[in-house]
Amino acid sequence: MGERYVVIGSNSFAGATLVSRLIADGEQVLGINRSPEGPKFFLPYTWASSKKNYEFFQADLNKDLDRIGQKLKTFKPTVVIDLAGQGMVAESWLNPAEWYLTNIVAKAKLHEILKSIDSLNSYIRVSTPEVYGSQEVVQPESWSLNPTTPYAVSHAAIDLSLRAQYQQYKFPVIFTRFANFYGPAQQLYRIVPRTIIQALTGGTLNLHGGGTSIRAFIYGEDVAGAIRVAAQKGKPGEIYHFSTDEFISIKNLVQMVCEQLKVDPQSFVKVSPDRPGKDLAYLMSSSKAKTQLGWSAKTNLESGIRATIDWVKSNLSEIKALPQDYIHKS
Repeated sequence: MGERYVVIGSNSFAGATLVSRLIADGEQVLGINRSPEGPKFFLPYTWASSKKNYEFFQADLNKDLDRIGQKLKTFKPTVVIDLAGQGMVAESWLNPAEWYLTNIVAKAKLHEILKSIDSLNSYIRVSTPEVYGSQEVVQPESWSLNPTTPYAVSHAAIDLSLRAQYQQYKFPVIFTRFANFYGPAQQLYRIVPRTIIQALTGGTLNLHGGGTSIRAFIYGEDVAGAIRVAAQKGKPGEIYHFSTDEFISIKNLVQMVCEQLKVDPQSFVKVSPDRPGKDLAYLMSSSKAKTQLGWSAKTNLESGIRATIDWVKSNLSEIKALPQDYIHKS
């Protein structure tokens, strides 16, 4: 009998890309998301010829845990991959309690439900380097946490809760921490698609703090591959980092996009004040994932940006009709 996957947050960029990979591999997949399925150009799994192995279930972690629990008991998953949660760093300062309710309280309740699912072999926790705070050197896997925003605090708190669940009950959590996602089908307000859209439409790109912060960016298909291999080869209780070795400032990232589009960044980029609590650098080593899981990123940043530009251009008329800014959903 094969694996049975549940992807929570299945309509997210990473979630939809992962679902696409799993159903292409012939896996049985249940997707759970609080929002209904949106336009097809945001859902890579709809680009395939068949979705016969996929079922979508609309439910909210904050409101529908009983329904989710019943669905999980019926589906009998062997692997649960959790990509759900309140995102956005700056916005988390506006109402920290909402981030804590979703990313800590609701998740802790979900984990209690999962402990009763006898079929479950692994729970893939998708976390963030922001739990470490700003870094001056490349960071190995470590429990030395130093979150500096409500968003990061919420991730660190549930990571620690899961660590305790593993230590006490051997709850089969596999911790994964990822560099910044990007690629075709990403939300429009993220830096790579946002830069492309503003450059193509004559809009304005606000570059917070002049774009001096340093990040690594991992292509959507590489994210899906990383989660897949973590589920197949990862060990419960272990932490794995997934990042490229291309660390780049946001300013230089924008410049790279502009070079491919043959657009002068000075024509649409405006420097604005930095966001509160923004960390200067997130630098993670992926050596453990490379040596123990056999994973490495396949798509370099230049190629990934080119693919994202093609996706934006192919869907630009529909994209221009949609909101370009993040809209908070409580």
